[in-house]
Amino acid sequence: MAAVAITAMFACLLGYALWRSYRAARQLARCTWDELLAKLHPIESDGVITVALDHLAPGKDQLVLQPEVMWNLLGGLEGLQRMRENGRILIALAAYVERWNYEEGIIIAERMRRDGLQLRRSVTRIMLETFLGMKQVHIPFYLHEAAAAYYLMRQRLLALYETNHAGLYPRLADAI
Repeated sequence: MAAVAITAMFACLLGYALWRSYRAARQLARCTWDELLAKLHPIESDGVITVALDHLAPGKDQLVLQPEVMWNLLGGLEGLQRMRENGRILIALAAYVERWNYEEGIIIAERMRRDGLQLRRSVTRIMLETFLGMKQVHIPFYLHEAAAAYYLMRQRLLALYETNHAGLYPRLADAI
């Protein structure tokens, strides 16, 4: 009986999380381009790039960045939460391109959705391990994954705007 109650509670929580995510995406889809840009939170791009490239393009000394350094470069838990929120907005900005270039916009937006899923998953795991006091040995791996996912989303979006709407590109590049 307890297993059924726990399963039902888990299903309700999952359903609520999915409904909340869907509602947030719908709200972003109704925003104008300028409103989306205004919603972006400031992120220390140099820190994200450093951690992401350490993961995506490893050098000879792959253990240079220590977990504490990565944590500080990404802005700690607050920086990770900002990256997660910005991820949703970056996807909405990519979906906005579908209005004038449907074919490329939809493909890049889908790639970014998959990157965004990785970002959200990594940040959630970091939060769980931090708040529940679980083994924190995995956190550096999640930091790398979160930074890499955000970096890829950022690069995909900038490339999409550079090739499809050069007029908006400078403002976007300054904002992210």
